[in-house]
Amino acid sequence: AGAKDDTFNVLDLAEYTKNRPWWRKMFAPSSGSSAEKYNVATQLVIGGVTGWCTGFIFQKVGKLAATAVGGGFFLLQIANHTGYIKVDWNLVQRDMNKAKQQLKFHTSGNKMPPEVKSRVDEVVIFLKKNAILTGGFAGGFMLGMAS
Repeated sequence: AGAKDDTFNVLDLAEYTKNRPWWRKMFAPSSGSSAEKYNVATQLVIGGVTGWCTGFIFQKVGKLAATAVGGGFFLLQIANHTGYIKVDWNLVQRDMNKAKQQLKFHTSGNKMPPEVKSRVDEVVIFLKKNAILTGGFAGGFMLGMAS
């Protein structure tokens, strides 16, 4: 009797971007580096502000994580000392030795997997193209960590 007919409009992004040049400039894969889009002062401000925000948040989250991990270890030590938890130290030592052997095995080849190498190359290219922005971000990050 009172059934509601829900209709939805489909947005075709390919058609949408043809009519909006700002969209292509902003999101096109070949839109260029920030050095081509913005002047030096703008790049430094953008990098500095984003770096400061990132550093500030990183510092707050880092303190919280350190407190949680330290508190967890403290509670585990109390539980171990009072007898609630029994640690099999021989098993821990054996597992640590296995982990050391695996680390030695993986680091002896000194070969980076190709997918990691390609990502590292992409990051290096980005950093080279956006050196001023990256410098502003690094400076802002250090200030954010210090505040």
